[in-house]
Amino acid sequence: MELCLDLSHSRWTRARDPRAAVAWTLQTIAAADRGGFHSVWLSEDPDGWDAIAVAAAAAPRTERIYLGTGVTNPFLRHPVQMALALATLDRLTGGRAFLGLGRGQPEFYRFGLGIEAREPLVALAETLQLLQQWWQPPYRASLDGKHFRIRDWPLSVTPVQHRIPIYLAALGPQARALAARFADGILIADFASELFLSQILPELRATVVAAGRDPRAFSVFLRGNLVLTDDPEPELEERKVVFALLCTLPGMAQQVIVPGFDTERLIVDLRRILGTEDYLRAGRPWHDLRKSIDPRVIRKLVPTELLAQLCLVGSAKELRARLARLAALGVTHVFARALPQPDPEDYQRLVGELLSVPVEQES
Repeated sequence: MELCLDLSHSRWTRARDPRAAVAWTLQTIAAADRGGFHSVWLSEDPDGWDAIAVAAAAAPRTERIYLGTGVTNPFLRHPVQMALALATLDRLTGGRAFLGLGRGQPEFYRFGLGIEAREPLVALAETLQLLQQWWQPPYRASLDGKHFRIRDWPLSVTPVQHRIPIYLAALGPQARALAARFADGILIADFASELFLSQILPELRATVVAAGRDPRAFSVFLRGNLVLTDDPEPELEERKVVFALLCTLPGMAQQVIVPGFDTERLIVDLRRILGTEDYLRAGRPWHDLRKSIDPRVIRKLVPTELLAQLCLVGSAKELRARLARLAALGVTHVFARALPQPDPEDYQRLVGELLSVPVEQES
């Protein structure tokens, strides 16, 4: 198992000094690179930063870490724009680019930006087929699709890698099947329970095999937002707000399966309190939804014990045991939250504490 760095634009939006925020971001990516992390995933939402631009700025400051989107979608970026942007990034990194791809939140595009975000899974399937053509010889793509009609269009700037990895953010069965057929791995959303993973991953592996592919070459990324701490309660209290915002979005709660908790009822209550559907239909972004909520109400409603089972927050011993269970289920990579200070030794220590000592050696 390997660790990945999860970064969003949130620090930039709060910063009093924009230059200091930029410096922290680039130094953090460099520290994770020297600390032994596998990849850095840069979020890309229609109200945030440009993930490819940030990755390009980080490229000359890094040597081995993979850089990519966490995640973008075919409504925000047309497939040809993805193709040329990632090929450019692959040149800049010397072959360390990857694409994190998902359906996005269609309501943001349909109601907020006037983009007809219909049939997102069809758009994803067509995007995957186009990218595979553009990133392999003869670097030309054709497709007569529902979303994209491309006629023998060439890519002049080609990637360094023989195949730029594409990891598909997928929760539902159709999206998982799409990932198994066309992608190099799957990204499973934050707050996924071990029970949910135990239910879907054996079937996913079987689907990969049925597609004639090697399951050992298919990566499973878990957006676990890992935090190493001996005092987990403050972190769990903070995560309750993110849980409420994310899991009330349409299709984003199916991974929350924990025995002993009525999670379906909880999500219904949270949607009512947040007014999620009204915000989406009014064309309002995640930024406005987050500003509208009262964190105190959310923290009272969401049980801390539930978040403790859904979040990778705890001591080294606790996290090693949980990571071992996840690895046994088939998870190959786990996201970790950025550390407060961009110190390479701190990142190296985190990797060592969590991944270097077998669980069976613990007393």
